[in-house]
Amino acid sequence: MLEIGLAIFVLLVLSGFFSGSETALTAASKHVMHQLEQSGDKRANLVNEMHEDKERLIGAILLGNNLVNILASALATSLLIQLFGDNGVAFATVVMTMLILIFSEILPKTYAIRNANRMALFVAPIIKPVIVVLAPITLTINAIVRQLLLLLGAGPTAEGDREAAEEELRGAIELHDGDEPTVKQERDMLRSVLELTEVQVEEIMTHRRNVVAIDASLPSEEIVRQVLESPYTRIPLWKDDPENIVGVLHAKALLREVMRLGGDSKDLDIMSISTAPWFIPEQTLLLDQLQAFRNRREHFALVIDEYGSNMGVVTLEDIIEEIVGDIDDEHDVEVTGVAAQADGSYLIDGTVTLRDLNREYEWDLPDEEASTIAGLVLHESRRIPEVGQSFMFHEFRFDIVGRQSNQITRIRVTPPNEDDPENVEDPEN
Repeated sequence: MLEIGLAIFVLLVLSGFFSGSETALTAASKHVMHQLEQSGDKRANLVNEMHEDKERLIGAILLGNNLVNILASALATSLLIQLFGDNGVAFATVVMTMLILIFSEILPKTYAIRNANRMALFVAPIIKPVIVVLAPITLTINAIVRQLLLLLGAGPTAEGDREAAEEELRGAIELHDGDEPTVKQERDMLRSVLELTEVQVEEIMTHRRNVVAIDASLPSEEIVRQVLESPYTRIPLWKDDPENIVGVLHAKALLREVMRLGGDSKDLDIMSISTAPWFIPEQTLLLDQLQAFRNRREHFALVIDEYGSNMGVVTLEDIIEEIVGDIDDEHDVEVTGVAAQADGSYLIDGTVTLRDLNREYEWDLPDEEASTIAGLVLHESRRIPEVGQSFMFHEFRFDIVGRQSNQITRIRVTPPNEDDPENVEDPEN
């Protein structure tokens, strides 16, 4: 009888070891283990190996845990039946449930959660042989489970794994919380990196209305003057029609040619020193365009729509600014387009992008159907508003302040909890 009690005690200790090991190995930080492995820690290498095949890890631990729990419960039942007869079954159920719950589940798992990395390094050399010994059984069980999942239509997919990994990254970024400017900047940058695969170039390009372009048929002296007055180093050239872009002139190439001619710009052949325009579709994703810029070693591309019409330009700097925020140099024309008001509202130019507003002010305005604040008003109101009209959607108030022809040029935006809902039109009416 003493031997049975000792055996039950040992089995409960083993159960606690398996439970704590499972929690520690699954909760251990991948980043910490990677750093330790790079430093030469062999135990961290074992933890990383087990992370790569979690099915075998979980299968072996659960198999071992269930074996010792069932054996401990069977021995306890046998012992208590000898002592109390048929009532021993009920006593064994209550006693073993409490013992397993407290000493084999809650206690070891709580300790493992609080000391995941340290405990994972400790148990890894012990659990690894267990996984090897139980491999034939766990592989068979895992194969059966996979087949059952396939029958239920829940089989694993590469796309699902990628999305799960991306969502895990997004969750980790949101946990990087804080109101300090540096924390906010880091969080915005990390979010923007993930969004490179979702944002199209049309959402960040400079619209053709705001693009500085030069008529290639102008006298060379006039072209040189316009280039010098422009804040940009790469300027599109057009002929006959501003839509007909025939080249891109780089200010440095122009300067070299003027120097070669001894400072005389009359005999300049502008087209000979310009480069061929590079056209890209407006649906191009930012990550793809970033890679294309790197492969072609170019910084400037013209964006066209499905009909081949010129829509605007996008540069390498535009994409970098999507990640790190605005980069202003001594030649940039500083036009933010947003002016904060004393009453908590903002006067915003219609061309300001929703992505910039969401990132700067932590708003959540939808940018799926429109890329600018003016575009959002047009999409939601389903009309071309008049100056003085007000709308309420997405819990924001939008007051039309300026309009030029059919273009909304200025909007007063009042964030939630700061607006007055009176005299606001419903965009559905």
